Amino acid sequence: MENGDVMVKLKEIEELLEKLGKEHPKEIAAFSRFLRETLDNKALTTREKELIALALGIAAGCEWCIYLHTQKALEAGAKPEELIEAGLVAVLMAGGPALMHLIPLVKAIESFQKEHGE
Repeated sequence: MENGDVMVKLKEIEELLEKLGKEHPKEIAAFSRFLRETLDNKALTTREKELIALALGIAAGCEWCIYLHTQKALEAGAKPEELIEAGLVAVLMAGGPALMHLIPLVKAIESFQKEHGE
């Protein structure tokens, strides 16, 4: 998957939230507030929470979640090896299907590394 493909998935998330924000403003505003409050640094850091979200996205088989939380975890200071390890924890808990969702994880890591010249 090329970097553009990862960015297409991220753009789809943005477009969905924009559309739903117009059509269902109260629900999306409530979700956004909950999201901000949940991801705020408290007992766990944003980095740790993004790694958890990534693992759950892998376990749930949500490709959009994988791309989004890979990006957010990297932005929060996670290292690629931490992303893979979080993915392996998802595989431990969710089995073979989660293993196959390490494919978009690896592609996302590679894509974001290219984007940042690593």
